[in-house]
Amino acid sequence: MMSNKLSLLVVDDEQRLVDEIAEFLKGKKFTVYSANHPDTALELVKTKIPDIVILDIRLPGKSGLDLLPEIKKVNPSTEVIMISGHGDMNTVIEAMRKGAADYFAKPFRLADVYKAIVRTERFIALTTELQSVKSGMDVLSKKLLENIGVRLVGNSKAMRDMIGMMTKVAQTPNTSVLILGESGTGKELVAHGIHYLSDRNNKTFYSVNCSAIPESLFESEFFGHKKGAFTGADSDKDGWFEIADGGTLFLDEISDMPLVQQAKLLRVLEERKVSKIGSRQSKQVDVRVIAASNTNLEKLANENKFRLDLFHRLNIFVINIPPLRERKEDIPALVQYYLDLYCRQFGKTKMKMSKDALELLQSYHFPGNVRELRNIVERAVILCDGDTLLPEHIQLMQNGERKPEQISQHAETRLPEASGNSEVVLDLEENERRLIRLALEKADNNKSKAAQLLNITWQALDRRMKKYGME
Repeated sequence: MMSNKLSLLVVDDEQRLVDEIAEFLKGKKFTVYSANHPDTALELVKTKIPDIVILDIRLPGKSGLDLLPEIKKVNPSTEVIMISGHGDMNTVIEAMRKGAADYFAKPFRLADVYKAIVRTERFIALTTELQSVKSGMDVLSKKLLENIGVRLVGNSKAMRDMIGMMTKVAQTPNTSVLILGESGTGKELVAHGIHYLSDRNNKTFYSVNCSAIPESLFESEFFGHKKGAFTGADSDKDGWFEIADGGTLFLDEISDMPLVQQAKLLRVLEERKVSKIGSRQSKQVDVRVIAASNTNLEKLANENKFRLDLFHRLNIFVINIPPLRERKEDIPALVQYYLDLYCRQFGKTKMKMSKDALELLQSYHFPGNVRELRNIVERAVILCDGDTLLPEHIQLMQNGERKPEQISQHAETRLPEASGNSEVVLDLEENERRLIRLALEKADNNKSKAAQLLNITWQALDRRMKKYGME
């Protein structure tokens, strides 16, 4: 329920508009102040300390974008709602980057003002909650733990900044989000976090890996189809947007989406309507799209390998997930989290990690990021018979391969003997080819399984296969 204890400051150079908004808000029992000049507004922020400032972009002598950081400097807890010109998305993006909590565009209805205040009040309440605990991580982690059984771990500045970005965009109703980060950084977990912090949290979160969908099936998966629309369409099928209606659609590895489907995705994002294959009727859908990629989409767009217009549509709000090597202060907490997790799973007594083992991990570059750390800890828990993990339990990678002294511990990756000779071939590239062929044989040519056997990422295996012409 909306609180009437909020104090509001309305700032616009058009006095008629200021009076109209102020009168409407006073009717809602808010405490309302008004100003039509930046200097007057700043003085009121200092003396009255409003909870929310409703700030127009265009002001005499100084723009709202220039006034915004001054307001936040005087009173960081004051939240700012921007009034933007119609369709001026670049200004809105800049305002959000400078700390604005929300916005509405001219021309607007007074109901739009009220909705923006409601959303901002929720943001203020959530911010207060975040400040009342040790860190904002605890609140988000609790929501994730309750809903999907895992949580974000770490309290580095990089993580706190990312949580702040997630929290802000979660309060907007439909803003598309682009999550960028290396493989293994936790892009889907961040997408889940945005979903569960938003008003969509009681609706469906639907995840799609775009690289796993054959191009011939994309349209049917995307939009669904009617019975009889094509051979094999034995019944009606809902597409991704219908399944996620009211909730969140997560498109992982969006760079792998075919260009033709990218155009159709753009149309849906613009029109918020979908049509099943074989149907002449369209259906309105209410879905927030969160896309993720571990590649540079702007570079792909400039090379005509990704639609530039779709990139700009998704690029409204970008969250960059820092790689683990850039937040190594989080490694101890992550290690303990996974130690506790796998000790419970494997029925082992609680373990700790020795100082030497922890130093070994903190000196490592983690090309596979948090996913690789999790796998390292899982293997260490299996290998350790005591209650303390030692350096010999830690198996790290060098240049995408397990260290040579560790290869012999795994039958799947033992060096094959040369034909007609009991000696091992010492040619590194030849042995790599042999190991890859052996892993592919054991995995029935499934690259993902072969990569797991070799203890490298799918991307690392793919690069090596291309290098050696093994496609």
